[in-house]
Amino acid sequence: MTNSTLLEPPRTLGWQGDAHSGWLRMIDQTLLPGELREIDCDTLPAVREAIQSLRVRGAPAIGVAAGYGVVVGLRGTQSLGKTAFLKEFAGVKESLATSRPTAVNLCWALDRMAGVIQTISDWPGDERLERLLDEARDIEREDREMCAAIGRHGSAIITDGCGVLTHCNAGGLATAGDGTALSVMFAAAARGKQFRVYADETRPLLQGARLTAWELQQRGIPVTVICDSMAGWVMKQKRVQVVVTGADRIAANGDAANKIGTYSVALLAKAHGIPFYVAAPSSTFDLSLAHGDEIPIEERKPEEITRPYGRQTAPTGVDVFNPAFDVTPAELIAGIITERGIIRPVNTTTVAGVLQPSHHRNAGLRKSA
Repeated sequence: MTNSTLLEPPRTLGWQGDAHSGWLRMIDQTLLPGELREIDCDTLPAVREAIQSLRVRGAPAIGVAAGYGVVVGLRGTQSLGKTAFLKEFAGVKESLATSRPTAVNLCWALDRMAGVIQTISDWPGDERLERLLDEARDIEREDREMCAAIGRHGSAIITDGCGVLTHCNAGGLATAGDGTALSVMFAAAARGKQFRVYADETRPLLQGARLTAWELQQRGIPVTVICDSMAGWVMKQKRVQVVVTGADRIAANGDAANKIGTYSVALLAKAHGIPFYVAAPSSTFDLSLAHGDEIPIEERKPEEITRPYGRQTAPTGVDVFNPAFDVTPAELIAGIITERGIIRPVNTTTVAGVLQPSHHRNAGLRKSA
């Protein structure tokens, strides 16, 4: 397939077939925008590799993939008794949980599947696997609903004729639905608003240039790609009136971890008097962490910087620091757009007021507002 004939991209990921012989199908995002290819993962190592190598990425999509990863990882355990089955699940959970450390949706989804495991461990083997597939499908369905609700709540921050800056990719490719930050833009466009998006290219892996620009083009939304280092000047020229990004983990006080470079964008927005918003579902909040200093930050291979896409761009043997994420303090965030509404001002009290009454790590998410 090529993207030139598409009006909008296919589903980022989803399950094919039944619990016993089906598989997880996803877009291989490492090939975009040059090639649109779907890959099938029917083993635990295949799902883990897809998450770790960024074939699937974005906190919500990683969570969905993890749910389905449990299903494929426990295939063949139908004859096991309770103790052996629980031991097998512990290995599957550990394998998936260590694939990427920062995106909280990964562990959230695994904890949710673990809650189901505890209730079905005495069931017949075939029924156990079918129940787990049902739960994974619920995680995917609820993520689509949350994306739609985030769009509805957030579309009002985009005004007709404005410029919107975003960093990295928080669109349909990062979720099971329309995305988080991009769902705000898709919803605004559906309401007839005219605006332009400025997409930071997002070094070193260029998710903004490769993925965000591609998604916006598919939906007919005007988009301009800029180098990360151009964001301040674009703001200075008054081309941007609002910033919207996604997040991979949000602490209880509203500090938000997102792709490296987001913190810099938030500082620039503050300096230019531009509101900086984060769009994320409730599953991205980690209320066990008081503030952002407690969020684990993934460090990736130096070759992503020294040899991007196979071409050497730095001296051999040079020291490299390659954190995949940074943390934007709550005081720089004008509001966090969730499926339950916009949290503002952003602090421990307002976050708790929106999330705590129905935020349970292992109980699943309520239907979107």
